[in-house]
Amino acid sequence: MTDVVAVIAAHPDDEVLGCGGTIARMAKEGRKIHVLLMADGESSRVGTDAAGVDSGKLILRNEGAERAGEILGCASVQCLGLPDNRLDHLDLLDMVKLIEQFLDKHKPHTVFTHHAGDVNIDHRIVHDAVIAACRPQPGYFVRELVFFEVPSSTEWRPPGSGEAFSPNWHCDITATLTVKMEALQAYKSELRAFPHPRSERAIDALARWRGACVGVEAAEAFVLGRKLF
Repeated sequence: MTDVVAVIAAHPDDEVLGCGGTIARMAKEGRKIHVLLMADGESSRVGTDAAGVDSGKLILRNEGAERAGEILGCASVQCLGLPDNRLDHLDLLDMVKLIEQFLDKHKPHTVFTHHAGDVNIDHRIVHDAVIAACRPQPGYFVRELVFFEVPSSTEWRPPGSGEAFSPNWHCDITATLTVKMEALQAYKSELRAFPHPRSERAIDALARWRGACVGVEAAEAFVLGRKLF
């Protein structure tokens, strides 16, 4: 049980941005990493058809998720394709049930998901749905909940307008930062030019800064939501 980890993210690329280096490290250590991506990441954008879907872009985004998962060493990647940036229009209970099904299938010991303070509405709703799905019932297999940051979302929440991301748990990704950066190339169309926080240079700089904060060359930072041991 301790060798199974779940990553539940709102959109394809959030899993790499938030904890790609940690995924790669855990996979190299022999853990099975299962990824669930809730929304399609595309259908809210300008240029979609009348139904709100550009099928070509959706296919490319899902293929990117598969490639990123292979690069990071994930055991599985599942894309649900729910409407992008419209998760607040869906019943929370329905999303909780989808997550419960995923968790029941893989029975992870550790679950990574979004921090509650993100600007993006989908990120916040996925956070709430995961919390509900991971209720600490007697004998439940999930023993650890961990919340990640996403560049161009978490840090854009102004002080006082929501919960601040104050990391208290770090993973040394000195040996896997290059793997994370390689996996990001699977989502190359989502990267931006520096000084955008979702640029390669900024993402690398964030990892270096998070590492410097704890005395290593590179790290990913998290908020530990719950740990039972």
